[in-house]
Amino acid sequence: MKHPSSISIIDFSYDLPNERIAKYPLSERDQSKLLVYQSGQINQFTYRNLADQLMGDSLMVFNNTKVVEARLYFKKDTGSIIEIFCLEPADEYGDITSAMLQKGKVLWKCLVGGAKKWKDGKIICETNNKGTTIIIEAQKIQQLSDAYLIELSWSDLTICFAELLHIAGSIPLPPYLNRTTEETDKERYQTIYAKHDGSVAAPTAGLHFTDHVFAELAKKNIEAAYVTLHVGAGTFKPVKSATMQDHEMHAEFIEVNYDTIFQIMNKLGNGIIAVGTTSLRTIESLYWLGIKTYIDPNLSMDEFTVSQWDPYELNAEHISSSLALHALMNWMKKNNAIKIITKTQIIIAPGYQFKIMKGLITNFHQPQSTLLLLVAAIIGDDWKRVYQYALDNDFRFLSYGDGSLIWAND
Repeated sequence: MKHPSSISIIDFSYDLPNERIAKYPLSERDQSKLLVYQSGQINQFTYRNLADQLMGDSLMVFNNTKVVEARLYFKKDTGSIIEIFCLEPADEYGDITSAMLQKGKVLWKCLVGGAKKWKDGKIICETNNKGTTIIIEAQKIQQLSDAYLIELSWSDLTICFAELLHIAGSIPLPPYLNRTTEETDKERYQTIYAKHDGSVAAPTAGLHFTDHVFAELAKKNIEAAYVTLHVGAGTFKPVKSATMQDHEMHAEFIEVNYDTIFQIMNKLGNGIIAVGTTSLRTIESLYWLGIKTYIDPNLSMDEFTVSQWDPYELNAEHISSSLALHALMNWMKKNNAIKIITKTQIIIAPGYQFKIMKGLITNFHQPQSTLLLLVAAIIGDDWKRVYQYALDNDFRFLSYGDGSLIWAND
């Protein structure tokens, strides 16, 4: 597998006028345009007719993470506003779910807007829940390399942190929308199948799916599998280095059930379509976790992760996808695990050889982003043709925009 460390990010540029960025979603989710790329051919449809573009008996993999209201606003005695953007739990928590269920107090890694105005001590805000006033306090514990470790505590000990965010927080829209969150965003910046609290950004490819689309998929016996990757703010992290060698890929929590891995393994020959880059990164990470357990059946929990360059440095040429997933499930049985919870830092860029995915449903991504590298890993330089077609045919870009179905080149 060709190592992508020497890739120059400047080669993945294109001109994206601001007016092509969708500031708001369409009123009907499945009326968004769908660009279909297959074997060099480009065609245009809508998501409502997605089932017509897919093979019967195939498998679609969805990310059922739920966006949390991760922005909290505190007012100092001076009247200045401090914004705390909750990114991910402190390292002492084994996973996001357990951290979200903490009551009374939690440690969280956060970005702080107006940090210079907050020298020390606690800052306080009040919120109301069904007539009861809740006092929330925040205190800086430690400055990290790119965030702060914040202790958040609240007066109502009957509610967990996830509930507190639902009550007091705001949905964190992507920064490139350049607008404040509105009431409609609470519903529209969430997939209809969102289940597990933990993301600070939506898996936006799934925003186009409706009950009608799912019903049409079911008519063709197209199955759905659900994985969980909690999207971090790192998904918007710009590539600032000239080459990928010096870019540190963001790590994100993934959670996948044993039964889902079994379902994926049984559908390898039928065609597996990832709905969104997060689903794709998750299912490809399953393969590399399987490789690690194949190489070392006694792999420790500390080593049970996927690092940025693992796919390019592990010797896996002779190990099939089926064999790798078998090894992973055997490791889970040995460790009495009904699901895996770990972090992946996988970077998928040109040179990557896909092990599980045959097709990807995804929106149109920012220039010079790791997500654009991922698209180029699937279809090579044809990404330029795809994006030019989208620009020429009035497709809407980024999170609230239109999308594409991209089939991997053979």
